Amino acid sequence: MSTEKKSYVLPIFMMILLFGMISFVTNLAAPMGNVLKEQFGVSNFMGMLGNAANFIAYAVMGIPGGILLQRYGYKKTALIAIAIGFVGILVQYLAGYSTETTAFTIYLLGAFISGFSMCLLNTVVNPMLNTLGGGGNKGNQLIQTGGSFNSIMATFTPAFVGILIGNTAKANITDVFPIMYIAMGVFAVLFFALLGVKIPEPHAERSTEPLGQLMSGTLKFRHFILGAIAIFVYVGVEVGTPGILNLWLSETPVGKTTAGFVAGTYWFLMLIGRLFGASIGSKVSSKTMLTVASIIGLILITLAIFSPITSMVSLPVLQRSATGGLSFGLAEVPINAMYIVLVGLCTSIMWGGIFNLAVEGLGKYLAAASGIFMVLVCGGGILPAIQGKVADIAGYMPSYWVIFLGLAYLLFYAVIGSKNVNKDISVD
Repeated sequence: MSTEKKSYVLPIFMMILLFGMISFVTNLAAPMGNVLKEQFGVSNFMGMLGNAANFIAYAVMGIPGGILLQRYGYKKTALIAIAIGFVGILVQYLAGYSTETTAFTIYLLGAFISGFSMCLLNTVVNPMLNTLGGGGNKGNQLIQTGGSFNSIMATFTPAFVGILIGNTAKANITDVFPIMYIAMGVFAVLFFALLGVKIPEPHAERSTEPLGQLMSGTLKFRHFILGAIAIFVYVGVEVGTPGILNLWLSETPVGKTTAGFVAGTYWFLMLIGRLFGASIGSKVSSKTMLTVASIIGLILITLAIFSPITSMVSLPVLQRSATGGLSFGLAEVPINAMYIVLVGLCTSIMWGGIFNLAVEGLGKYLAAASGIFMVLVCGGGILPAIQGKVADIAGYMPSYWVIFLGLAYLLFYAVIGSKNVNKDISVD
């Protein structure tokens, strides 16, 4: 038995790496908005289209991904996802060698393909880690470990891009090639390593009901429908909050490099919040956690919108040292940026709370509900694009009214919308 457990060390390690790659590739899209704006002179809305393409792919691949997983199992689905991820990054890389008239379109295509991969990986990695850990507490512990690594990569990705493009007047896709080399290299190594490793496949019971019937049954639950909308809104809030912050600070004396580090601090606070949420999760209900997080988030965004941008504060961030390395220090930023960064503590614990509330009491409809949830992750591309358009029209700080409205809806869901009013529906 001990030998069998030991043989799972490598696939566990690979799944945790893939957890990080999901975040690495996903969070590459937002800081790439800075590069696109500089190279092609596009608007904030256009700059966020790469991020939108990445997340809209979830709407296309969410349900097919679940079918693929059911038909081919975890290992083959993971291999397909890794291969698609490599192709997606490769296409973005080729954009750097394309003509000015086609490079932007090719980059967007690469971001869209990468989104397919991220959706499939999200479908695979969580349950695979749980299976490799044998379920129960050990499986949950591995998922938490993967989630923490995910947050770490989210913290450093904007910083990596900031270092590569620096504060030059004209950034170019070619400046970000080193990150693309790393991503393609990791995908290639993981593909061949996973190909040669034997992993257990769960033998989930197949429902006798057609998938379409299960999905229509799922949509009879009001609290689930409102919860699915909440996931759409939440992912948009999570991504748009630091994404627009990065674009805004890059146009201030703070500069592109420091802007990337400040945005990375948002993701670092999400890591802290997730660790804290995990520690109190057994004592505090999902409803309470989501309610408190939404209220605090609303307060912070309100302060960010109405505070004068001339008020500066010293924010602790990772930054580039004089010798070219990384060091921890203080960055002078507008106080609005500090309030926005602190929202990361609030968004960190929302996903689990929304999911738990939305699927409560669904019984046999749980699998279908999970597939629908994956589709609604596309909100991470749509809402930031809308916020970018508002920023083009009204300015960066007024664009955070989009985030305010999103948090207001999440508060409504926590307090009112999450109540299961359809307990008369059979779920056995």
